[in-house]
Amino acid sequence: MPDKGEEQIHHEFYTNERWNNWIKQVQESGFELTESDESSGKNGDIFVNMEDDIILACLKVIAKFDRGILSSETAFEAIAGIRNIVLAKIEPISEDIDLMIDSLQTSLMGGFAACECYIEGDFEKKPKMKDLIKSAIEAEAADDVQIALGHVARIGAAVINGKKLSKKALENIPYGFVAEWLDGIESIAAAMVGADSYKKDDE
Repeated sequence: MPDKGEEQIHHEFYTNERWNNWIKQVQESGFELTESDESSGKNGDIFVNMEDDIILACLKVIAKFDRGILSSETAFEAIAGIRNIVLAKIEPISEDIDLMIDSLQTSLMGGFAACECYIEGDFEKKPKMKDLIKSAIEAEAADDVQIALGHVARIGAAVINGKKLSKKALENIPYGFVAEWLDGIESIAAAMVGADSYKKDDE
């Protein structure tokens, strides 16, 4: 059973207010998808920053779980709390923004699944990433979406555990759920390569 400290701490990793602030910034950005306008790429950075912010919140949960501050039960609750906030249905803003938020939410599904798999411990520490990716693609092609997500979750859990995800392994992946979920795993890998202050954050 989690102690009172755990009960209090798992609500602090991410909030509705924080998510709503990002949505407000997106609304104010006036983002539009274009093929030639360079400014759309710059404005698109906000979606990258949104995802990074959420992934870092998840990694803070993982760091506290690794340090024994959170039990597996409380860590699961913390990840579920973040997921419930950011995967909730958003009121339509504009066609292009709605498309980007939908893509962001799909990508994050891979990240959340990876965190849960890591906490559960049901993954190989040094798997053959290309084989797992191939299995995920094949499962998606067979409409076994949950099985496909399970393979991606194990890929992500191994990444959280320190396994590298090479660019070569990610080549020639057909567009679909697996490709978007793997974007979430890449975000985890990128965040772990950056500053590791999230590991020491006790706020």
